[in-house]
Amino acid sequence: MSIAADLIRGHTDMIILAHLLKEDSYGYKINRIMAEKTDNKFELKEATLYTAFRRLEESGFIISYWGDENTGARRRYYSITEEGRKEFLRLIDEWENAKIIIDKLISGSDI
Repeated sequence: MSIAADLIRGHTDMIILAHLLKEDSYGYKINRIMAEKTDNKFELKEATLYTAFRRLEESGFIISYWGDENTGARRRYYSITEEGRKEFLRLIDEWENAKIIIDKLISGSDI
């Protein structure tokens, strides 16, 4: 079964914010977790992921900082802000309402 990537991509911000509610993280790790949770059926292109980070940071929903790794490349970490928590709740409410509407449109439909 194929995943509707366009549908999921339309909810990138909500997915990123959901992850950051649990812990600060960096792009590669978030993308890897998405792939694992979907049995490798979905992952974001790097450009899409970092565009979302930039958009969320410019909106004040996340902040970024450089990690202090002792080995390997330094990573840019992201952390959710209080405004980001509010935005996540708004996006979840929007998602729940959309699911209700879609369910009504497709269940027992005359279409």
